[in-house]
Amino acid sequence: MIPINDLSRGFRLYQQEYEAKALEVLRSGWYVLGKEVSSFEEEFAAALGEGCYCAGVDNGLDAILVGLMAAGIQPEDEIIVQANGYIATMLGIMQCGAVPVFVEPDEYYQLDAANIEAAITEKTKAVLVTHLYGLATRMDPILEICQRRGLLLFEDCAQSHFAPWQGVYTGLLGDASFFSFYPTKNLGGFGDGGGVVSRKKEIIDRVKVIRNYGSDYRYHNIEIGYNDRLDELQAGLLRVKLKHMPALLANRDHIAQRYLREINNPLVELPKTPAGCKHTWYQFTVRVANQAGFREFLKERGVGTDIAWKTPPYLQPCMVEKFGYRRGDFPKTEAICDTIVSLPMMDFMEEEEISKVIQEVNCYAGL
Repeated sequence: MIPINDLSRGFRLYQQEYEAKALEVLRSGWYVLGKEVSSFEEEFAAALGEGCYCAGVDNGLDAILVGLMAAGIQPEDEIIVQANGYIATMLGIMQCGAVPVFVEPDEYYQLDAANIEAAITEKTKAVLVTHLYGLATRMDPILEICQRRGLLLFEDCAQSHFAPWQGVYTGLLGDASFFSFYPTKNLGGFGDGGGVVSRKKEIIDRVKVIRNYGSDYRYHNIEIGYNDRLDELQAGLLRVKLKHMPALLANRDHIAQRYLREINNPLVELPKTPAGCKHTWYQFTVRVANQAGFREFLKERGVGTDIAWKTPPYLQPCMVEKFGYRRGDFPKTEAICDTIVSLPMMDFMEEEEISKVIQEVNCYAGL
């Protein structure tokens, strides 16, 4: 079976470096908020672009929570989000006391700027875009609306490390951005990890306070904070992977370009990339009318697939109970969730494996 992803392949590519760094950290005797975390924060910010700052935290969900808090989001504030985003984005908003307000996505699965104005109320404080599948949202019209209406702009970059919009990486386009370094991510560690990035140093300084019990220095707590720290081991391992991101992204692009060139099944709709963007292929997501039948066909022929995700966040039981959403509220989102399928995409695939995926996808004749 060709898996949808095999994390051990990425480890084996740079195994000696990862193992050396792990031993270095273990032997150092310093495991929380030390030089590995500070070095990773500096190196990641520098890799994204000039004039930005980073604070490492323990996971992507907490990056959203503490990032929103640090940027001044208050209880009952409304934040506009795309209806096909991931539940973690909504949980971060809700744990901050704010309210997610859903709008439909565009043809690239990203937040559609055309739907923002109608969702704005007197309680609207911000727009939070989620750059899905390794592709940047088309940001220019969203930036214009936020500037004109006086709204904060946030980015969920959990799936878009080093994906550019008009030559600028996601994470540098709004007031603050939130990253996940979960192992499956293009820049993923070997456990949980996350980060907040901003060009506004005051936001990052406050994140660093909130993540550490609200403490600005040892045993001095200036606000109600959390224990949301990125640990030294994960930061050190992320530093190793960060050095190899150009090669890793090139590997993924090679796989994706073969898929795009050689998959020619009219029953399978391939992903599109808008002008001004370069896809980084966190996932290679196609659309097929018979989602279940297509997945079963490929499974029987030794090709793994996934759905990211079958149930929209607003139809998850916890959201239905709180807000009363029903199927049919966002038909475009539901049509996407009912037809998307992700094909194998990982840090390394053999050419024969790529060919096998292409061959079997092209053999699919529907049911």
